[in-house]
Amino acid sequence: MARAVATTIGGQSALILKEGASRTTGRGAHLLNIVAAKAVCEVVRSTLGPRGMDKMLVSAMGEITVTNDGATILKQMDVQHPVAKIIAEVAKTTDKEVGDGTTSAVILVGELLRKAEDLLKRNVHPSTIINGYIKAAEQCIKLYHEAALPVKSIDRETLKKVASTAIATKILSEHGEKLAEIGVDAILAIAEKTHGVYNIDVDNIKVDKKPGESLSETNLVSGVIVCNEVAHPDMPKKLEDPKIALLEEDLEVRKTQFDAKINISSPEKMKQFQEAETKMLNEKFQKIVDSGANVIINQKGIDDVLLHFLAKRQILAVKRANHLDMLKLAKATGARIVTKIDDLSPEQLGHAKVVEERKIAGDKWVFVEGCENPRAVTVLIRGGTKNVVEEAERAIHDIFCVVRDVVISPKIVVGGGAVETEVSSELRRWAERYSGKEQLAMLGFAEAIESIPIALAENAGMNPIDVMTELRSKHKKGDRWAGVDVRRGRVEDMRKLDVFEPLAVKEQIVKSASEAASVILRIDDIIAAAKQKESPPRPRYPAGAPPLERENREPAYM
Repeated sequence: MARAVATTIGGQSALILKEGASRTTGRGAHLLNIVAAKAVCEVVRSTLGPRGMDKMLVSAMGEITVTNDGATILKQMDVQHPVAKIIAEVAKTTDKEVGDGTTSAVILVGELLRKAEDLLKRNVHPSTIINGYIKAAEQCIKLYHEAALPVKSIDRETLKKVASTAIATKILSEHGEKLAEIGVDAILAIAEKTHGVYNIDVDNIKVDKKPGESLSETNLVSGVIVCNEVAHPDMPKKLEDPKIALLEEDLEVRKTQFDAKINISSPEKMKQFQEAETKMLNEKFQKIVDSGANVIINQKGIDDVLLHFLAKRQILAVKRANHLDMLKLAKATGARIVTKIDDLSPEQLGHAKVVEERKIAGDKWVFVEGCENPRAVTVLIRGGTKNVVEEAERAIHDIFCVVRDVVISPKIVVGGGAVETEVSSELRRWAERYSGKEQLAMLGFAEAIESIPIALAENAGMNPIDVMTELRSKHKKGDRWAGVDVRRGRVEDMRKLDVFEPLAVKEQIVKSASEAASVILRIDDIIAAAKQKESPPRPRYPAGAPPLERENREPAYM
C-alpha cells in the first residue's frame, strides 16, 4: 500500500524523501505492476491474427493512425506508467530484432504475469516464480527448435509462404500475394553471401510512398528512385544505358567566407570578371565530358551556367540529392561517390538500363532502374489514402524482416497456434520431472504459451474453450500440426494450409517475454517522488505602461 517515505527508530521519525513522495512495497507493489502490465497487454490482444481488430490512434495534433501493428500501437499510445513502458520496450526490441511477433510477445508477457499473480496469491515467492520461468523458457526454446522444419535459404516458394503468413494479419491482406512477391524479390536482390553465410541489411531497401492510384500499383524498382526532378528543362528526360556519375561537390561559384567588395571601374573589367567565373565552370564541365558520363547526380548544388552547358550537351543532371539516396545509388549502380570533380574518371561511373524522370501524383521523380546486380532496391508504395499507404509500409517492413529471418536462419515452424499447442503439451510433460512450487511456475509458463491460439480463436469469434479442447485432443493423438484456421472458423492442419512462421521470431518472442516478466516480478518496492509544483505565471503588463505603475506592482530587487 502507498505510504509516506519515512522510517522510525526508537520512536524518532526521519523523512527520507521530499514531502509528497509515496512508496508501495511487497505484494502491493507486485500486484500494482501486474495490473498495469495486464491493462497494456489487453489493448493489443484483440489485434492478433487475420481476424484481429484494428486500433485508431489520434495524436495530440489530431493525426490519425489506423493499424493493428503492436509496436506501432504501443509507440504512439505514449504510455506513462513505468511498467507499461517496459512492455512497450518488449515490442520495440522484438520489432528491431526480428521485425514481427510484437503482438504475440506482449500477449505472452501479460499471460505470464497473470499466471504469476495467481501464484503470488498462493504465497509462492517471486524468486521461485522467476526461477521456474527461466528454466521453462530455456526448455521452451529447445522444443521450438525440435518442432522446426529446415528449409533452403533461398527457396522462393517457402519464403513466399512465410511472407504471406505475415501479411495475412494486416489490413491489406487482400493484396498479400503481390506484396509477398515484392518482399521476397527485394530481399533476395540485396542478399549477399559471405563465407557461406547470408548477410542482409534491410536498410538497403528504400521505401518510397505516395498516396494515389491503388495498392495494386505498388511495385519493385531494381534500382533507386531519387525524389528530385531533372535540374534543367532542356535536359533529356530519359536516357537508356546511361553512364552515371555520383558527385558530392558544390558545382557553384563559391562565395568568399568573409564580406568582400569588388570595385569594377569599367565595363571591360566586368566582362573579365564574368569570363573568369565562366572559365571555372567550363573546366568543371569539361571534366564531366571527358569522363564520358551522361547522367550527373550531385548531392550539392549546380550553377545555372553549368546546367546550361550540360543541357546543350544533352547530359541529364539532378542536384541536391539526399545523402542516403546517394549511398543506395552507389550500391545499385556500382558507381563511386566522387567528392572532388578533378578525380572523376570513367572507372568511377555506374550503369543502369534506364534513367527517366516520371511524374508521380504531381511530383517529378527520377528513376534509376534496371541495374544488373543491384545491392540496393526501391519499393514504391501506392494507395488510396495516406493511412493506407502508411499501413502498407508497416506491413511490407514485416515481410522484409520475416523473409530475412528465414534466409539467414533457414528454419520455420507451423503457425496458427499449432506449434504453441505442441510446445505447451511437451512443456507440461517436462515440468513433471520437477517438484515443489517451482513446478507450479513451469506449468504456468506452459499454460501461458497457449494464450496465442486462445487469442486467435477469440478474435475469430470462436469459443476458445472448445478450440483448446479440440487442439489438445488432436495433438495428443499425434496431429502435431493442428492449429486454428481463423478463416474457416475451425481446427485444421496448418501445414497443409501453408501457414508458416520463422523460428527466429518464436525464439525472440519467448526470450523477450520471459525476461520482461522476470524484470517486473523482481520489483518489490515502488518509490515515487513528489511531483513538482508549477510556479504561478508572472503578471504581464501592456507595452507602454507608466514606470511608476510597474514599480507599484512589481517589487524592485537591489
